Amino acid sequence: MAGPLGHLVPSLTIASGRMIIVVGLSADGILADPSAVAEASVVIGSRRQLGLLPEPAGQQRILLPSPLRPGLADLLNDLLAKHDDVVVLASGDPLVSGIGTTLIEMYGAERVSARPAVSSVALARARMGWPAESCAVVTVVGRDPSLVLRELAPGRRILVLSSDEHTPGQLAALATKAGYGQSRLTVLGNLGSSTEERTEGVAETWSGNAPRLNIVAVDAIGPPFGLRPTSSWVAGLPDDAFEHDGQLTKRDLRASALARLAPVPGELLWDVGAGAGSVGIEWMRAHQSCRTIAVEASPERAERISRNAARLGVPGLSVITGRAPGALSGLPFPDAIFIGGGATHPGVVEACLEALRPGGRLVVHGVTLETEMLLGRLHQEYGGELTRISVEQVDAIGTFRGWAPLRTVTQWAFTG
Repeated sequence: MAGPLGHLVPSLTIASGRMIIVVGLSADGILADPSAVAEASVVIGSRRQLGLLPEPAGQQRILLPSPLRPGLADLLNDLLAKHDDVVVLASGDPLVSGIGTTLIEMYGAERVSARPAVSSVALARARMGWPAESCAVVTVVGRDPSLVLRELAPGRRILVLSSDEHTPGQLAALATKAGYGQSRLTVLGNLGSSTEERTEGVAETWSGNAPRLNIVAVDAIGPPFGLRPTSSWVAGLPDDAFEHDGQLTKRDLRASALARLAPVPGELLWDVGAGAGSVGIEWMRAHQSCRTIAVEASPERAERISRNAARLGVPGLSVITGRAPGALSGLPFPDAIFIGGGATHPGVVEACLEALRPGGRLVVHGVTLETEMLLGRLHQEYGGELTRISVEQVDAIGTFRGWAPLRTVTQWAFTG
């Protein structure tokens, strides 16, 4: 079963009345709900968290498992069969990139009670003097730091929840490579503790050290839009923003397709016959919770899609190397599908129509007569919108200029 964030949710059942209590604590061990922890028969947390607390007689202390999600499911199922409630410790606010979010995905909000302490994000905003509405928050805890690249724009303020002490250096290198080497970085370490520290510097000359627990405040300084157009979240990035071998949905056609695919926060796109992955990448750039599965038969192109996705700030894009329709089997059902290549391959369009959710959007592009005839039949049978798109660009004709036409594309857009 797919959860609200697209993860697979275990089939988990808690006996009536039994709860998971998630208690936040500060960096120096001040609990949001001391009585809940003191009265619990079982407390689960990291080694650092458990080490901050006194241990009441008879209380069972258990370390968080690794890997977290599958190990936590097995552990909690066993404990909740024996105990009325179990306490899980969290750093700061359990629902700010915390374990509380994971537990709610697994068991549902009615079985999880969160007791928040002041989050590290709130403390970081206070230290920087950045109002909540003036900055973005990105977590790279257990994630690819390239996620931050999507947020980079001149004047943008970003708070990055670090994975460890290496994150600030990684962010500095990424920002510099992206043309934001003059950005100011402020590393806020051990926020809320007696050992709190602050280190400042510039991305391109960054050499600062950081404690393991830190947040990086990025004050982005970069080139204006005209020199760095990949800052835009609106569909239609320049073609040269993507590494490609010619198999690329060009800028104007990509913008048209995405307008009809209509990205919505949290929704999933299948990018079938993905080529360079441009449509799926721009779908994910539309909102941080949008997700894409790109299906590409060529292993070389599949690797290229992953590189493009990381460079453009959406490293979580999933790439399946294989040919549709076989490669579509077993994938989570999509909210929208783009077929950029291979529509005439037997069974591809049929499999996509069958997989599409109610209200889902399907957009198919074709440049050959065979694909155009197929799309004509599909429009006749299913309705939707059938459009021929011709784009011409100015090119040199000797010492003069003239219009050079690109291949005309037939586009079928259908809403299920």
